Amino acid sequence: MNVIIIDDEAPARARIRRLLAVHSSTVSIVGEAANGMEAHQLIDSLKPDVVFLDIQMPGLNGFEVLKKVKHIPVVVFTTAFDQYALQAFETNSVDYLLKPIEADRLAQTIAKIERFTVKSDKEQIEKFIELAEKLKPQKEVTAFPVKSGDTIHLVRLCEVAYIEAKDKYVTLHTLTGKEYLTDVSLKTMEEKLPANFVRVHRAFTINQDHLLEISKYFQGRFILKMNNRANTKITSGSTYSESIKEVFGI
Repeated sequence: MNVIIIDDEAPARARIRRLLAVHSSTVSIVGEAANGMEAHQLIDSLKPDVVFLDIQMPGLNGFEVLKKVKHIPVVVFTTAFDQYALQAFETNSVDYLLKPIEADRLAQTIAKIERFTVKSDKEQIEKFIELAEKLKPQKEVTAFPVKSGDTIHLVRLCEVAYIEAKDKYVTLHTLTGKEYLTDVSLKTMEEKLPANFVRVHRAFTINQDHLLEISKYFQGRFILKMNNRANTKITSGSTYSESIKEVFGI
């Protein structure tokens, strides 16, 4: 089987090359690439049977390379980040190796590839990439940038008691009573907020870490008392009653 090694780190490529030498009767290394653009061109020109592909690379990452190529080989992802070690990797389309790659694990991969009866196709790879991108953990936002004139304040979300939307603007209300006005919509902001922020009204999202009390209100609504300096009370919207019950177990 013809093999291409793709990794932006020379020592990583050398390690795979050295480990593959043991399997010279099975695989033949026909090329190497140090970045995504080189990889894209090399795969389509050499049409290898197998590619050992690093996920994290400058420019195009491993997933983006596969979106661009016309020739689809059997793919073995190599990564130092085990969050990418998804069950989806263990199909007849792809496999994965965690860095530093161990000889025994590589031998398992080679044996698995030898058993493949169906080559990967574009549709399989596209479905896999879609799944992998959905499942990979997102970086948690810990601060939100707020512009004030020529200055950008980084407001720590752990210090925000609640967020209020009014007209076209959204205000971050901190525990100490400071207010930071933004021109970002509440919907856009919510897409970046961590899970401890809960929408309780079309105009209010609260930080549940700073919720002090919940009181029942009429028509199934609730009054939520925050532990900020003003002990702000927020009345929930009627359409949010069920989600509030679910989130807080009431």
